[in-house]
Amino acid sequence: MEANVRIEQKTGLGLAGEIALVTGAARGIGRACVEALSNAGATVVIGCRDHIAGDAVAQSLRNRGAKATAVLMDMLSTRSIREAVQKIEREVGPISILVNNAGHSRPASASDVTEEDYDAMFDLNVKGAYFAAQAVANYMATRKRGSIVNIASQAGIVALEGEPIYCMTKAAMIHMTQCLAVEWAKVGIRVNAVAPTFIKTDSTKGWLENKASRESLLAQIPLGKVGEPENVAEPVVFLVSEAATMITGATLKIDGGWTAV
Repeated sequence: MEANVRIEQKTGLGLAGEIALVTGAARGIGRACVEALSNAGATVVIGCRDHIAGDAVAQSLRNRGAKATAVLMDMLSTRSIREAVQKIEREVGPISILVNNAGHSRPASASDVTEEDYDAMFDLNVKGAYFAAQAVANYMATRKRGSIVNIASQAGIVALEGEPIYCMTKAAMIHMTQCLAVEWAKVGIRVNAVAPTFIKTDSTKGWLENKASRESLLAQIPLGKVGEPENVAEPVVFLVSEAATMITGATLKIDGGWTAV
């Protein structure tokens, strides 16, 4: 344990004293981010619409001695977002880290996308992320410090067949990251993004278990493997830490080399 503390102090990766809000954190990449941030010393807040699942994650962390709580946060409601942030600021403390993880996809060919599909993905993946960032930044700005990481996707960089709207939302998130980084730099807020490839989660499990689909996927990844949630969470810890104080407006690709080909 002492060795780990010394390493964190030397590298600037320790997050003791920080309060981190992670949206959509009950499972998958969001939960991995909560675990990694907690392991680095942060107090973590699980923001999600499923309060039972959020409470369960928070309790599992507290059972290990971590500081964790959950808050009801519906990313489709700007009012719910504002109220959740206010509650955290009032009852937990000043939010210094936001990980915008909540998002989803509705696969469909470009010819078959419905207006409902379009609105559902943009409302959560872009609008929800934007107003979560805004709500947190309004507090961070008064303290002249804070770090936001948006969980984008390689789909925002390259086209994926059957995912036109999802790709568009993630491209929007990447550009939103740059816009917010430039505007909020003057008040001490850094904004970055990560762009993962296919990650082993509940939402990709069925697809990855199909041999043909998996082999086709691996053929496009130079490293020849699919990512784990932890492969995304650990770079997130770096980006919000003191080790990354000169990084803002960046999108870190976590894609095994897919977009380099």
